[in-house]
Amino acid sequence: MTIRKIGALCVTGLIASTGAAMAADSCGQISLAEMDWASAELMANVDAIILEEGYGCEVELVPGATTTTFASMNEKGQPDVAPELWINAVRDPLKVAKDAGTLVALNAGPITDLGEGWWVTPAFAKAHPELDTVEKILEHPELFPYKEDETKGAFYGCPAGWGCQLVNANLFRAFKMEDKGWVLVDPGSAAGLDGAMANAVERGEPWFGYYWSPTAIIGKYNMVMLPFEAEWGGRDNWDGCIALSEQDCADPKPTSWTVSEVETVVTAEFMEKAGPAQEYFKKRVFPGDVMNAMLVFMSDNQATGEDAAYEFLAEHADVWTQWVSPEIADKVKSAL
Repeated sequence: MTIRKIGALCVTGLIASTGAAMAADSCGQISLAEMDWASAELMANVDAIILEEGYGCEVELVPGATTTTFASMNEKGQPDVAPELWINAVRDPLKVAKDAGTLVALNAGPITDLGEGWWVTPAFAKAHPELDTVEKILEHPELFPYKEDETKGAFYGCPAGWGCQLVNANLFRAFKMEDKGWVLVDPGSAAGLDGAMANAVERGEPWFGYYWSPTAIIGKYNMVMLPFEAEWGGRDNWDGCIALSEQDCADPKPTSWTVSEVETVVTAEFMEKAGPAQEYFKKRVFPGDVMNAMLVFMSDNQATGEDAAYEFLAEHADVWTQWVSPEIADKVKSAL
């Protein structure tokens, strides 16, 4: 029986047996946001299987996205859990909700080694170990020749219309990259950005540009994210300039990329009814390399979040069994 079928039974109030009802009493009916990107789909389905099979919860997966899920949790108390909430987009109202006690962050880091930034290919990083920061790379545009003018270096930003397009354009100005001999390349689309990176790696050519992790393409090609030497310039510079359009950011200052923060956020009602399942969420951390490998699996096999969750549970017991007691682990394993 799949998680979604069980969710439907929850809605109609049907429970298959007295034993199932007694198990559910220890946890209750739990709704999980299944966000509309691959890592979040995987995480929600892993959570659903473990909560259901290990803790006796009745689980319903609810479609979601960052801002809409947060708004629903904040205003209606549903769904109960946002497994992978990227909080930069909702930081201020989330803080208000936390202070009021209506929402709780049970896990402040459910995935390691995640974030946005500027990347190079692993071959380039190996060939030039001395160029190990953004600022060092910026002094060498000749190493990344722009196909339309090889006297200049190519830096790949985000497609038009993405929020990161503004950030990259303003950082390009803040670091005076044009003066250093760089061209800010608009890849045109998500496919264009992915294709530029993939082609460079497969042809053994250098590539320098923006991306984020966890993603399948970062995992597939083992891309290397470069640290900034510049210190974090503060929220006034970032939120009040770097993240805005060029006309609203007259004087961008150099800064490291803002820290990408992801939390597992739950409602106050969940805290009251979930019992020991709370401890699971506190311990549930996906290593970044494992998450990226699972995203590659999803991409290569056109796998759903549910498919990938069963694959993860079968192949990475060394990871997830650390999140639960041996008794819970045995219950989950017997259900696979």
